[in-house]
Amino acid sequence: MPNAVITIKHGKEKAIQNRHPWVFSGAIQTVTGNPAPADVVCVQTHDGQLLGYGTYNPTSQIRVRMLTWQDEAITPEWWRSKLQQAITARAGDQAQWRNGTPNAVRLINAENDYLPGLVVDRYGDWLVLQALTLGIDARKQEIAAMLAELLQPAGIYERSDVDIRQKEGLREVKGLLWGQEPPDTIEIIENGLSFPVDVRHGHKTGFYLDQRENRATVRRALESIAARRVLNMFSYTGGFGVYALAGGANDVINVDSSGPALALAEATVKLNGLDPDAATFIEGDAFTVLRDYAAHGEQFDAIILDPPKFAQSEKQVERATRGYKDLNLHAFKLLKPGGLLFTFSCSGAITTDLFQKVVFGALADSGRQAQIVRHLGGSEDHPVALTFPEGAYLKGLMCRVV
Repeated sequence: MPNAVITIKHGKEKAIQNRHPWVFSGAIQTVTGNPAPADVVCVQTHDGQLLGYGTYNPTSQIRVRMLTWQDEAITPEWWRSKLQQAITARAGDQAQWRNGTPNAVRLINAENDYLPGLVVDRYGDWLVLQALTLGIDARKQEIAAMLAELLQPAGIYERSDVDIRQKEGLREVKGLLWGQEPPDTIEIIENGLSFPVDVRHGHKTGFYLDQRENRATVRRALESIAARRVLNMFSYTGGFGVYALAGGANDVINVDSSGPALALAEATVKLNGLDPDAATFIEGDAFTVLRDYAAHGEQFDAIILDPPKFAQSEKQVERATRGYKDLNLHAFKLLKPGGLLFTFSCSGAITTDLFQKVVFGALADSGRQAQIVRHLGGSEDHPVALTFPEGAYLKGLMCRVV
């Protein structure tokens, strides 16, 4: 058991007792035992009652990332059992892995799978790992070896090239952790559609797996309407656009600021045998494109707004809400009566309630009327721990203009 002890200030223990995984520096009364960075430490109340164990980082504002709230040793077997628990919940046993079911899935979702800072996604025969915290970064080689034993992938590639690591005192890194280098693109199958994924250079770990069910929702919705002109903003490699075409859309405009992403989107349309003449790809700024379309009186049957994270922290929330409002305002103006808006925010600092209020404000300013048809969130392989509401970063609305 660890020698180092973190004592929590009187009155600051409630969140930990409720099994929230973060212990902020302001909640700590004393640190004894001289723990090294990434060490497992004991966390206790001001009067010595055990609260649990977690990894320590003297650099971060989140000083301790809780691993367990009971008296148990954090051994290699403990780590292995936690990995297996998360994997089994998604992909089952090794036989399912070898049979290719499912083909692309999030296997470990960090704090939501009680492994703070560890993200593992599967793309075909490769795993992509993100080490977002010091505690995970210090153990990533050991974790990679365990994943290799549990799942027998062709290789494990690291994509820890994310700016959030700076808050942990870590630099951005990426590269091979175990096994074979991944190919330039890995073809995955999602709901019967094929997507080439670049795990080395693509956004996040290569693809937006968290939008899987929302893409299927777009497809089903378009199958139920007659005229299907679709505007897919922040299209990246065209995931929503491909689903729209598969749902019967006859004119899909994909807009993104990245030329290489749009080139891959165009290739994906052809890969799925969809009509290339029904898809247009525009490299440009989404805000500018929306304003130009509104100025020219363009109209669409459906619009998808899936922007990148606008708010990295609480300090950026006000600016982010202005951006979300501007996007949704112009989208409402561009929709035909009966048209559908699929609008999203992936900013964890923007709550579901606040996002809905922002969309309402955009609607009010547009002079239109609309209904919420469905609330949207992350895919089933992106569970949210009930004790960690911050894990519900992706939120969305399906709205119908009336």
